Amino acid sequence: MYDVAIIGAGINGCSVSYELTQKNKNVVIFDMGGIASGGSGAAGAFIAPKFSKSGELKDLLHDAFVYSMEFYEKNFGHLLTKVPLLHIAHDEKDSAILRHYKQNTPLEMKTQPQELLESLEPQVKDKESIYMDAGVVNAKGMCEAMSRDAKFVKEKVTSLVYDEGVWIINDTYTAKDVVLATGAYEAVIKEPYIQIRGVWGHRIDVKTTTPNPYSIHQFLSISPSKDGVLALGATHNVHYHPQKNKEKYNLEEGRAELLEKASRTMNLENVEVINDYTGLRSGSFDYMPLLGSLVLSKETLATSMRKIRVKKPDFEEFLYYPNLYMINGNGGYGFVLAPYLAKILTKHILSGEKISERISPARFFARWAKKL
Repeated sequence: MYDVAIIGAGINGCSVSYELTQKNKNVVIFDMGGIASGGSGAAGAFIAPKFSKSGELKDLLHDAFVYSMEFYEKNFGHLLTKVPLLHIAHDEKDSAILRHYKQNTPLEMKTQPQELLESLEPQVKDKESIYMDAGVVNAKGMCEAMSRDAKFVKEKVTSLVYDEGVWIINDTYTAKDVVLATGAYEAVIKEPYIQIRGVWGHRIDVKTTTPNPYSIHQFLSISPSKDGVLALGATHNVHYHPQKNKEKYNLEEGRAELLEKASRTMNLENVEVINDYTGLRSGSFDYMPLLGSLVLSKETLATSMRKIRVKKPDFEEFLYYPNLYMINGNGGYGFVLAPYLAKILTKHILSGEKISERISPARFFARWAKKL
């Protein structure tokens, strides 16, 4: 019997594992491919805020960025590289957003050094940009380190049944609580209101004679070089899904796209692709993450329809799966959001601290139910 079973060993699942094992909970993690075998392993794992004018996601990511930078440095400093971030605008609309952000953010902005400007392509040197302190983490290494105190089971979860106060996983394992961190891969619990979109990502490591001590973001992200190796990524493809498409993903085309996008920002000389990383990352249809308990849709519809139809339904009136939680939908900000969200979820599981309705999965149930 485990205290908590986590299904999915990406950065979300591993972050929750870390928080729970730090509280001396007995944790088991399931993943059909291995630790960081999906979208997390293919991520650039850049730690940066969201550059936008306003909105709930911007505010959430600001708080998560500040928290996660401190969290990684304190607990996994050997896997964090603190580097200056240069974010360059794509176009004039993006330039206006960056100007607004710089004028209104509490984060410290810095002046770009001359050697950085000289390394860029001529067409981007005069574009609006942001230069600030940020970081990059070792994606796979971080997931492995965060989950080291949990039991790992490389197995696809095909059966999840609640019986007599415990969850039974694959007819073999039992746990008091279950956390779903499956990303955009096949759902273990199929509820019609959960809206997760899969975005296929491709990142490459390249050897190059061009040094780069910065984290540069424009049409893609270019990592700081380490032993002559840069990470370029990631491309995003909303049309490809490894479990749905019949044809295999074309690595050669993906590499060409990544290299072309990088060339628009800086000239990389003597490039040799040495590694590919691919995986499916998850995002929600309103771009906010999903964190907390899952609503029992049929049961809630049968007993609470009047309460659902009101302008602002009370989420506490809904019926929920017992001791079943979700952490998902982080989009391209998985390594920024995961430690912050895992802390919130752990407090909710262990002491009942309330999770904001703006990130609760129940918000999707309420919208879906009103349309019926």
